[in-house]
Parts: sequence; C-alpha cells; structure tokens
Amino acid sequence: MLTLRSPSATTLAQFIRYGIVGVTSNGLVYLGYLLLVYADVGKKLSMTLMYLIGVVFGFIANHQWTFMQVKQRGAMLRYVQMHIIGYLLNFLLLLIFSDLLGYPHQAVQAVAILVVALYGFLACKYFVFRGDSK
Repeated sequence: MLTLRSPSATTLAQFIRYGIVGVTSNGLVYLGYLLLVYADVGKKLSMTLMYLIGVVFGFIANHQWTFMQVKQRGAMLRYVQMHIIGYLLNFLLLLIFSDLLGYPHQAVQAVAILVVALYGFLACKYFVFRGDSK
C-alpha cells in the first residue's frame, strides 16, 4: 500500500508534477514560438529563443516544485547536460528509425517524445536534482 511518505508515492507525485511542468512549459513555448513567427522574427530564431526560455522555466519549476530542492549547487549544469543528452537521444531515434529503417517520422517523433520525457524525469530525479529536498 502506498502511504503519503513512501518512496513510491513520492516518485509518483514527482512524476505527475513533472508532467504538469512539461505540458505547461511546452504549451507556452509553442504559443510563444507561434507569436514570434507571426511577428516575423523567423522560425529558427523564434525556436531558439523559446527553447532557451523553456529550459529556464523548466529548471525553475522542476527545481522548486517537482523535486523541491533546497540546494541547487551544480543542478543547472546537470540540467543543461540532461537536455543535451535528451536532444541527442531524440535525434538518434529519428535518424535510426525514420531515416535508416524507413518508419514514418511522425510516429517515430511521437514515440521519441515519450522516451525522452521518461529519460528526462529519471535524469532529473536521480542526476539533476539529487540530494536534499524540502
């Protein structure tokens, strides 16, 4: 049975909060991207600006709410490392399954989003925000 203080309940609560942060962050980043493109900023510059904003928002929300960390020594660097690895993982999944094996890129990307999100949660929990919690 899961109690409110059991490690399983804590992990489940963190996973739910991580999902809420991810959906909120990605939704806002996408809307910002559309607004910037509409304002004729350019697709690549808009994507870059909004990606950076999303990373900062995600770090702050996950640090303070999802994993409730007291200390952040080195957490931002580990968060950036996590994002680099997540990007490379996503890139490789598309390269291998779509480009080399011929699966439809839409399906591969849909699965890749789920794989990278799960990787991101585990990396945040055990690598990025390891240590003392509130």
